[in-house]
Amino acid sequence: MVGVAAAQADSPVLTLGAALDAAQARSATLQAQDAATRVARDMAVSAGRLPDPVLRLSVDNLPIEGPMRYSLTDDFMTMRSVSLMQTLPNSDKRQAGSTRFEREAEATSAMRSLQLAKLSTQTARAWFERYFQEQMLGLLQRQREEAGRVIEAVESAYRGGRSAQADVLATHAAVARIDDRLHEVRADLTNALALLQRWVGEAASQPLGSSPPSIHRTRLSGHQLPHQIDQHPDITVMNARERVALADADVAKQDKNADWSWSLMYSKRGSQFGDMVSLGVSIPLQWDQTRKQDRDLSARLQRVEQVRLEREEMRREHLFEVQRLLANWQSNLSRLADYDKTLIPLTTERVAATEAAFRGGKAPLAAVLEAQRMVTDTRMERLRIEKQTAAWWAELEFLIPLDPVAQATPTDPSNPPAQEQKP
Repeated sequence: MVGVAAAQADSPVLTLGAALDAAQARSATLQAQDAATRVARDMAVSAGRLPDPVLRLSVDNLPIEGPMRYSLTDDFMTMRSVSLMQTLPNSDKRQAGSTRFEREAEATSAMRSLQLAKLSTQTARAWFERYFQEQMLGLLQRQREEAGRVIEAVESAYRGGRSAQADVLATHAAVARIDDRLHEVRADLTNALALLQRWVGEAASQPLGSSPPSIHRTRLSGHQLPHQIDQHPDITVMNARERVALADADVAKQDKNADWSWSLMYSKRGSQFGDMVSLGVSIPLQWDQTRKQDRDLSARLQRVEQVRLEREEMRREHLFEVQRLLANWQSNLSRLADYDKTLIPLTTERVAATEAAFRGGKAPLAAVLEAQRMVTDTRMERLRIEKQTAAWWAELEFLIPLDPVAQATPTDPSNPPAQEQKP
């Protein structure tokens, strides 16, 4: 027996923290965002370098008619040439291009934080879904066992002539209703297991344990919400996109300075003729900057303004959504407190009173079965409310990414960073 108990104690359990770690470790989306960040940083290095020089090998002025046709050395104009050309964008333009990709890397990193927040929320909701479905299943199974004992007692009384056949039929009907609900809850539990497996993989088959995290406390605080909402991953992504748009505008501004190119060519002719060297400079003629480069810059600046306005609208929307979530979460915590303080004790007392009346011959068996059903229904409803509360808690708790600095800093008891709602 000791060995069995030790083996059970050593068996791994899937806590919420372990589920979050497993989901993050196996997420292909997060790995894709990491790859995108590396791509942008590599492009930033490349954009800061000079364009590749161009090597050109050519045969110029080769005759194709007359006595010297196809000869590389007879005609004095025929030349075998080697040329090298290099475009020289100024350092500010190269820096602007490099900065633009650095901002792109920051944007993909912000997108990763957004994906991580969504992943954490979905994983936590799936974990709670399985947990509460197991609690519901356990509650119904206990009711089923109690109902089985009632059937045995009623059938024994019926055989002894102390009970009516209607009581036997009523108890069997009550058990049939419980069995029907058990089928429904088992199906919901199977779906919950599949959902959890979608996020954490094979670890979903591990037992969850009996100590879920408290859902009466969240890191979001109502009086600090306008400031905290600025740390929302969506807002962070929009901030990063604004910086990308500003970098694009800077690139467009630098494009108003044309890139000069120089070239050097060495040409070899026949032995009776002298070799030649050519030098050249190419200058793009931006003769219509008003309708080309200036319009391009204006478009990029308008894009910056567009992102800023979209961010402000998104901020207002998220502020409303979080306020609504907080209100619903706090309301459900109050409802759970009422269930624990009033509703469940009342239904339990009703069962005791009805059973006493039944034993005294003052109440029918149907009244006892109905009272017992009400206890189970009340407890089931409480579990449903708690499950929804946990889902809202997960959305609030993982809405804002954790700050590593804040995690490493001890909490001041006189200034708690989180809001707690006592049941």
